[in-house]
Amino acid sequence: MARVKPEQQESHRTMQVVNHVRTLIENGTLKPGDKIPPERDLARTLQISRASLRTGIGYLAALGVMKIRHGVGTFVADGPPDFGQDSLTFIGALHGFQSWQMFEARILLETGLAALAAERSRDEHQAALAEEVAEMFASVDNPTEYLIHDVAFHRIIAQASGNPILAAIMETIVSSMYDHRRKTVERSIDLRESAGMHREIYRAIRTRKPAEARRLMEQHLRMAQEAQGLERPVGKRGSTSGEKNGAGDENQSAL
Repeated sequence: MARVKPEQQESHRTMQVVNHVRTLIENGTLKPGDKIPPERDLARTLQISRASLRTGIGYLAALGVMKIRHGVGTFVADGPPDFGQDSLTFIGALHGFQSWQMFEARILLETGLAALAAERSRDEHQAALAEEVAEMFASVDNPTEYLIHDVAFHRIIAQASGNPILAAIMETIVSSMYDHRRKTVERSIDLRESAGMHREIYRAIRTRKPAEARRLMEQHLRMAQEAQGLERPVGKRGSTSGEKNGAGDENQSAL
């Protein structure tokens, strides 16, 4: 019998959590705005560790199904839940996407989304962005929780763009972003600086400055890329300086 790899076991436990929550929502046990049961109860029900449960809940939060409020608890998000935006993760695993390729795609996509959000965002989008920025500052000492709010911030900007096609493309990237980052997030540095950068992006969007929002988003993503040692390869295709020296994910500071 083939030995099950640890990452496969972790993925299986994550999907246990996702499928369990999906069932609770579909049968009406959990409704939008409801607080989920205590960790110990859910972990006991699923017969998994609380650490594995947190990974699954974090994944759901990255997809926008759950809303984590610092010091308060985890709630079912308002609006229809979407459990089906993880296709890019599987495609990436199949074809071996490089992290620099993801950043290149994100810079092209998210700078435009930020500019559109500055033009089109509604009050509810701006309020949600402000809340995520506050949660980022509140969780700078908890990288795992910080990551969830970081991902949520980028999702909200996509939604605020007013273009459902671009927002849908961004949704396919979100779970892949989260899945990649959560594996190294505990080694993050400069989270307060990252939170400050997100706050500047939010302010540009709130004050209706598309060019400024675009510039700040590109600056943020390039800073994050540099921190991860993932410069676009020169010369040998598919190779980066970070990958050559093994430093590719050692100094990740933000999404």
